[in-house]
Amino acid sequence: MSEPAAEWRGGVCLGVDVGKVRVGVAICDPGGILATPLTTLARDNSARDGAIPTDISEIARLTAAHQAVGVVVGLPVGLSGQEGPAAAGVREYVQLLAAAIRPVPIWLADERMSTVVAARRLTERGIRGKRQRAVVDQVAAVEILQGWLDAHRRRVQ
Repeated sequence: MSEPAAEWRGGVCLGVDVGKVRVGVAICDPGGILATPLTTLARDNSARDGAIPTDISEIARLTAAHQAVGVVVGLPVGLSGQEGPAAAGVREYVQLLAAAIRPVPIWLADERMSTVVAARRLTERGIRGKRQRAVVDQVAAVEILQGWLDAHRRRVQ
């Protein structure tokens, strides 16, 4: 789950932080060196009867537009490493996303504390309140993707 996929050999990847209200999206360079913020999407919890939620449609569009070779989605696990209800929700989201971007692979990454770290970094830069809420999900997606890229680099060295 949290280990980078052995089959990834470089190329643009998207990082996704799935929240109940918003979805943060990050992107990395083709060399897989640096993750940067891309966008924040409103989470579409209203899609019914097999309709594709608008946030998933937009991630599929971004995947194609940036010719992403993979998507890294943060999986929320507790500090003990156990998965709870939030992880089950993300796994359901990943199933919908996988159907929308097939055959592009999706890898799950442990996102423990990513939002906390993102909020702390923004606060340290003087970004608070509404301005912080607008970008914290993007920064969390950067944390998820950058951690995954760094772990992959350590593993192949």
